[in-house]
Amino acid sequence: MASEIAPNGVPAYLSNELADRKGEPVVATVAALGGAGSAIDPAVIDAAVRAWAANTKRAFLSDLALWNEWCRVNGVRAPGADARLVADWVRALGGLETERRLRTPIKRRAPATIARYLVHVGMAYRMAGLTDPTAAPLVKLELKAMRRARGTRQRQAKGIRYKGDIADLDGPPTGVCLAHLLKACRRDWLGVRDAALLRVAYDTACRRSELVAIEIDHIEAGEGGAGVLFIPSSKTDTEGEGAYAYLSPRTMEAIRVWKKAVDIRSGPLLRRVEVHFDGSVSRVGNRPMHPNSITLIYRRMVRAAHAKGLLGEMSEQRLERWVSDISSHSISVGVAQDNFAAGEGLPAIMQAYRWRDPATVMRYGARLAAQSGASARLAKRFSSHESGDR
Repeated sequence: MASEIAPNGVPAYLSNELADRKGEPVVATVAALGGAGSAIDPAVIDAAVRAWAANTKRAFLSDLALWNEWCRVNGVRAPGADARLVADWVRALGGLETERRLRTPIKRRAPATIARYLVHVGMAYRMAGLTDPTAAPLVKLELKAMRRARGTRQRQAKGIRYKGDIADLDGPPTGVCLAHLLKACRRDWLGVRDAALLRVAYDTACRRSELVAIEIDHIEAGEGGAGVLFIPSSKTDTEGEGAYAYLSPRTMEAIRVWKKAVDIRSGPLLRRVEVHFDGSVSRVGNRPMHPNSITLIYRRMVRAAHAKGLLGEMSEQRLERWVSDISSHSISVGVAQDNFAAGEGLPAIMQAYRWRDPATVMRYGARLAAQSGASARLAKRFSSHESGDR
């Protein structure tokens, strides 16, 4: 028979339902897994291609590539893989196998990441019309055993609060905080862009993909100098209904300054600023920033604040720990913590910042709750009584 995958990426033996999906990597990946003799349903694949967000597709393809590599190094063709091979993969990913027993070194993953791998691998097998090896009881038990051995707590990004880790929101800023990062912004185009980014990120708690997708037309002026940001789509908005976020007067001013500085009238708001080798600004591009640049900017700003002496007595070792713990989620975590510190309730926080999973929000505020929650308030109250008895 002719090659299973045609040059355009669509298998020749599939029906015309995928004719308009030429070069679609999801189609080609599932078809390659199933082979010519499998009972692939083109309608299912086509629906997945249209329904999935770009990030979901990327994760699906990346996870399948890791699985295919595991099959290859173990000398097994992916279509014929069984539950035992999947169970071995789970143990290897979880760090429960020694280097001596593994045929090739493998990077240890978090339990939540491994669970995602299994979901995507299993989905690919079902889409290809094959028996799903991830659905076997052995795999489910291995995953449960790995979670029990490793624990399920996810590593959380360090929160960047507005004034830092303070109990009194009216007090002065301290340590790594948004106020100090804003002070550390440069006075050129790069610094003006960074200031607008930091303020928009804090007001809206937008994800990195949402930040770089902001267009000038998405921003509307409101009363008292404030504004409203329209967010057309997001990770949690699978139906594409869109949502709105508040922009403070200071954020609207930062946006105005940035737009005026580089004469932006339409298109992406947050754009890439190119710099020379010596760090001076070269030009501002027309395309939006890359999502991966958000974390790098936050880390650069923390280093800049440290260099300016804004972070107090912070050793180089502690600075490096801070920088390594920062991610694109850091400002969102800080926003949640500030809202809890201000006494806002969970429903109000979720509604304002478009969070749909209460467990995520509570995890963001867990450390703060330990310091200022019910037990802390009760202990403080008893402490005051004990002081009076002396």
